[in-house]
Amino acid sequence: MKLTSINPSDNSVIGEVEITTAEEIQNIVEKAHKAKENWKNLGIEGRNKYLLKFYDTIEQHADELALLQSKEMGMPINEAKEDVAGGIKYLRWYSAHANESLSPEVTYEDDNEKNVVYYEPRGVVAVIIAWNFPMSNFVWQCGQNLVAGNVIVLKTSEEVPLFSKMLEEITTESGLPECVLSIVYGDGIVGDVLAHQNVDMICFTGSTKIGQQLYKVAAEKFIPVLLEMGGSAPGIIFEDADIPAVIDTIILNRFLNCGQICDGLKRLIVHKSRFDETIKLLLEKIAEKKVGIATDEINNMGPLVAERQVIALEAQVADAVSKGAKILVGGIRPEGLNGAFYLPTLLTGVTKDMQVWQEEVFGPVLPVVSFETEEEAIALANDTMYGLGGYVFTQDKAKFERVALQINTGMVSQNNLGYCKESNPFGGYKKSGMGREHGKFGFHDVTQIKIVAIEK
Repeated sequence: MKLTSINPSDNSVIGEVEITTAEEIQNIVEKAHKAKENWKNLGIEGRNKYLLKFYDTIEQHADELALLQSKEMGMPINEAKEDVAGGIKYLRWYSAHANESLSPEVTYEDDNEKNVVYYEPRGVVAVIIAWNFPMSNFVWQCGQNLVAGNVIVLKTSEEVPLFSKMLEEITTESGLPECVLSIVYGDGIVGDVLAHQNVDMICFTGSTKIGQQLYKVAAEKFIPVLLEMGGSAPGIIFEDADIPAVIDTIILNRFLNCGQICDGLKRLIVHKSRFDETIKLLLEKIAEKKVGIATDEINNMGPLVAERQVIALEAQVADAVSKGAKILVGGIRPEGLNGAFYLPTLLTGVTKDMQVWQEEVFGPVLPVVSFETEEEAIALANDTMYGLGGYVFTQDKAKFERVALQINTGMVSQNNLGYCKESNPFGGYKKSGMGREHGKFGFHDVTQIKIVAIEK
């Protein structure tokens, strides 16, 4: 059977790949087990010799990968180029900093003994990733695994099979040892088959619903997981915020990649004294958005990944309107475009019983509510089952630190700062996942910890 790739900008067929059968998946996993000891025994330096060639080959194909991202899932071409370049930067950081994170550590020593902690690969890791950032999702879940000595069987999203096929070709072209990184193709059924194989760990980026299902599979197998799932990040604008100075950051964190970002700012909570000013500036910035074909560099907003995503977004907005919300801008599909487009949308009059408040909104819709006290703002921020990102806009450093420590999320930033850095842990509280990517934290979450007590 074939997996067809559709361009959401115009609904045209781009290409197709063969869906991987259950028997093929089983064989791939078996081969991965045969390859894992050799990959482990190379050590960090030995693995890096192969991986640096792999990164170089990715870089040589960067423009092709970016174009495929733009065509297959609708990411504006300029954003796609940044995603690929950023992914390469992360990969190189992992390899450059692996020794400091994974070298043996002496935890105890006296005249008679020395105790040493070692970080060892787990073995064969099933990696299942979403479509929204094809390059970054691949890098963030696979990069540290490979450097640390794990071998990977990767199931990418059915929305980006051609991008995945190019990654597979790059793997071969770069000379990466056979079966160290294998890719399988298909939808959620294929992902489920992979998760049930004889693997030593499951790493996942995607929705909370699927992440919870994979957690159950892992529990039955008694293997660890690393889950990076959904989010409904709050953004709090306090009365002292320099709103003109941060408005571009707010717009970026909500409408980048057409709002299809796990830790994107999805609920804006504004002090009542600054509400009207905030709305005015938001409307001005949204009016500057150019929505259109993703591969056209003049456009800074493309389509959503597929028609089903537009339909889901329309249902959430319709629910809000039926319960009293007001659409200030957007709320419809643009005229003259035949793909999976939806205009950037601003909602006020939002209440807690609406889907746009209770659920993750994976598209260009921003609900805005007001508050009066700091305690109310924190309560609103925490009023969600998610806990991935958070954004606080204030010039008062003491207030920021106080509020940041009360927001139940894995990451919080102030004003125009960003928390996404190679050295920082990325991950969430509550139903936004478990485990962390990047830095020493990511390396430790994909390895086994062994203590060895040595006689002197």
